[in-house]
Amino acid sequence: QHNIFAMSLVTLAHVCSHLQNAGKARLGLTSVPLSNMILGLTLSLQQSGFLQTVTRGGPTPPPLDSLATYVPEPVTQSNIASRRLWLGLKYWNNEPVLSKMNVVSKPTKRVYMDSEGIAALARGKDAGFVKGLRRPGECIFVSTDRGILEARECAERKIGGMLLCRVL
Repeated sequence: QHNIFAMSLVTLAHVCSHLQNAGKARLGLTSVPLSNMILGLTLSLQQSGFLQTVTRGGPTPPPLDSLATYVPEPVTQSNIASRRLWLGLKYWNNEPVLSKMNVVSKPTKRVYMDSEGIAALARGKDAGFVKGLRRPGECIFVSTDRGILEARECAERKIGGMLLCRVL
C-alpha cells in the first residue's frame, strides 16, 4: 500500500508538469497515464472548470467529433499498461485555463490536514507551511476517503485528507 501510493505521487508530479506544459504548448488534447487517483483528480479538475473533457482510452486519441458516443475498449490484463486518460484542455482569452499545477504532497513528504486546516486554506489563511488560497480561481485538491475533492468542498463537508496539488 505504502509503495503503491509513493508511486502514484510520482505519477501525480509528472501529470502536474505535463498539464502545465500542454497548456503552454496550446494543445487541445493530451493524454496522461490512467490510474484511479489520476482519474479522480482529472474528474475533479473538470468539475472545477479546468478541463474540457476527460475520456478513457488507449495509446491513440479518441475521435474528437464523437466523444459523446465514444466507447473505449474494455481494460484487460493484456492492455492495462497502455490505458490512457485523454484530456481536453480549456483556453480563455487565448490563455490556458490551467496555467500552473504544483504538487503539495511528495513521495518523501506527504501533507495531511484536518478539516479545520483545510477550511483555513479555503479562507485564504496559511495552515502550517501551506499557503492559503488567495488568487481568484486557485484550487487545492485533496485526497479524502470520499474521493478527490477541492479544498472548499472539504471545508464545507468538514473532511480532511492528503493535499495532492495546487492548481491555478
